[in-house]
Amino acid sequence: MAYRGITLVDEIHIEQLFTVHYFEYMSNFHFPGESHDFWEFLCVDKGEVEVWGDDNRYTLKKDDIIFHKPNEFHGLKANGTVAPNLMVLSFSCPSAAMEYFRERVLHINEEERTLLGRILQEAGQCFSGPMNDPYQNQLERKASADIPFGCEQLLRLYLEEFLVLLQRRYLQVQYQDPEILSRTKLNKTESGKKTGKLTKKKADKMLYDHIVSYMKSHIHSSLSIEQICRDNMVSRSQLQKLFREQNHCGIIRYFSILKIEAAKQYIRSDQLNFTQIADVLGYSTIHYFSRQFKQVTGMTPSEYASSIKGLSEQKL
Repeated sequence: MAYRGITLVDEIHIEQLFTVHYFEYMSNFHFPGESHDFWEFLCVDKGEVEVWGDDNRYTLKKDDIIFHKPNEFHGLKANGTVAPNLMVLSFSCPSAAMEYFRERVLHINEEERTLLGRILQEAGQCFSGPMNDPYQNQLERKASADIPFGCEQLLRLYLEEFLVLLQRRYLQVQYQDPEILSRTKLNKTESGKKTGKLTKKKADKMLYDHIVSYMKSHIHSSLSIEQICRDNMVSRSQLQKLFREQNHCGIIRYFSILKIEAAKQYIRSDQLNFTQIADVLGYSTIHYFSRQFKQVTGMTPSEYASSIKGLSEQKL
């Protein structure tokens, strides 16, 4: 029997490693920013930190991780109260799947946190110099006799595994999709482009669902676009584009619809009056609530209540 081997596909392949840092900053630390032509991620191990990338600003807490794309200007500062612990790692990776991480802030789980610990451990065995030196711009290998067998390879594998598992968990991607694998006529570049488009589509849908869930959990509040962007680590332009593509309306309009749907449920339950409903749902005045209600439903709250009562009486 003749056997034929198969070349395994690398969805994410790390070419070079530039820095591996673990910082324990003071509560007043401030880094004005830099840019470079390779990827970098920052993961908060303790505390809180404000991070910016180009024109976007984010507040990151424990286990939040942000990815800075190549040539993105980025910086950070502590909040003045809590001294943060941060892991920062930079690398080059030409894989199309890395496009998912552009302008993304994610949250790591226990398995992914363990992998980051293994990366730090292997890096400590491979390279000399302290990991908390912010001015170190080149990794220096230890003497070969001091480096455990396969140390650099394990470091790369752990990093690739971390990136694959993080993306898989968020996107729930079936990496061995028969439909994709059957397209044998596609060259590597074309396949990468198609996979990138599929990944982005899934990522956008997941982000959309997450923000809708966030708005539902804040249905009793008054949200602004700025707050939604800040709490969900997304830029204003990306947010507006996402909702117009997914729902054909602006995000504030969509939030208004969600609030009015909640108001209709309150009216049908007949437990609160209109003033109380307006207050519970975070409207500044009963008049503003009534105006929003009519704008969405075409009826005032009183007209809606009457129509509900009329329908119920007809059923009797």
